[in-house]
Amino acid sequence: MPHILIVDDDPSTRETLAAIIGEDGLTTALASDLREARIQLVRQTPDVVFTDIKLPGGTGFDLFEDLDPRSGVEVIVITGYATVESAVSALKMGAADYLVKPINMQRVKAILSRLPRAGDLKAEIGTLRGELRRMGRFGLMLGNSPAMQTVYDQIGRVAPTAASVLLIGESGTGKEVAAQTLHELSLRRKHSFIAVNCGAISPNLIESEIFGHERGSFTGADRQHKGYFERANGGTLFLDEITEMPIELQVKLLRVLETGMFMRVGTTKEIETDVRLIAATNRDPEQAVLEGKLRLDLYHRLNVFPINLPPLRERGKDVELLGQAFLDELNNCYSTKKDFPPAVREMLASYNWPGNVRELKNYVQRAYIMSASDSDSTATVPLQISLSKPSAGTAVTIPFGTSLAQADRQLILATLEQCGGVKTRAAEILGISLKTLYNRLVEYGEDAQKASVGEGGETTDADSENP
Repeated sequence: MPHILIVDDDPSTRETLAAIIGEDGLTTALASDLREARIQLVRQTPDVVFTDIKLPGGTGFDLFEDLDPRSGVEVIVITGYATVESAVSALKMGAADYLVKPINMQRVKAILSRLPRAGDLKAEIGTLRGELRRMGRFGLMLGNSPAMQTVYDQIGRVAPTAASVLLIGESGTGKEVAAQTLHELSLRRKHSFIAVNCGAISPNLIESEIFGHERGSFTGADRQHKGYFERANGGTLFLDEITEMPIELQVKLLRVLETGMFMRVGTTKEIETDVRLIAATNRDPEQAVLEGKLRLDLYHRLNVFPINLPPLRERGKDVELLGQAFLDELNNCYSTKKDFPPAVREMLASYNWPGNVRELKNYVQRAYIMSASDSDSTATVPLQISLSKPSAGTAVTIPFGTSLAQADRQLILATLEQCGGVKTRAAEILGISLKTLYNRLVEYGEDAQKASVGEGGETTDADSENP
């Protein structure tokens, strides 16, 4: 039977926690200070420790030094002050979660419902490491280069905890797959995983999509709508391209992370949510802070556990491993047995892959489609296409007094025209996601259509993704 140690100098807090835990049939031991806590640790190693930060004789953080990291003991930190600093410090020290006084019964029960499975998760992560050695796979991720081994080690350590994770990497490096792997190896895997691209939602609708809205809260709101935080309750919410989120909404996101409470648009009633947040960006987050794209306080709250996803050009033979896996998927789908000819294998190994894994997958699909139906080999198609057309000039002149929105419009349309209508290249130059670019072009209407049309009146966009 799981055993719980409760360490707090406040008798009412100890009694409240003991009563809640006892309802689940778990045994408890109580301690009012650091000395008593250490005595209880010697008597019986607990499965879970609930400890206040401020204790007579020391702090709750001192107990981390008394616990063997291999024991699998989960630590839940209790604080009387819901500050970003205390929460981040606790999670960085290795705490699985934290509680704010006064103790919320539902929150404690939610934590207890997840914690007993932590040992099983760690065993599963150990099994995945065995599969990595044999097959080059780690959960949903593929590749066994040294750079990816580091990523797998970080995921294995942080996945079973409640820590927020910030995934940093170029476009196409597999940030969403990494987020899904984190979810599948977490205590929340039986609940929802919801992925949201912040750049793909209109700025006018993003608050409603994330927090939900009440009927009649704005024109067109003909029914109540549950937002992503409500739908992901108990699970994981992945916010991709976090720097594309409007600054004013970042303030509200920070409050949800600190309090676990939010309000739908059109109401003042607070709703409680228990969500683990994973965020991602293809920008340098510190540079995004300097440019005003990301709030500093939100950055610190998200950056509890940063993971850098390496670009494909730094992953060595993973290129061939991934390319073969994508080809195997196509062969299985269409009942074929095609293979890469030597010329293609040589190109795969020597190319720089600026579009990373996404570009590699698109290339494999293109080579497969272009091959003859009766051939056992894929076609040898070019890796690169011309991404620009001749232009009389490459400068954009913006008169003084032009609004920021109009300047953005001129720059985006000029860049798209310079790239011959190829949106992937234009998005790369502009430093925004492809979906953000599509979102802007929808707003610009007919002018955007002209910028996307090449000579001869035909659309030259070579993108493989749909808006």
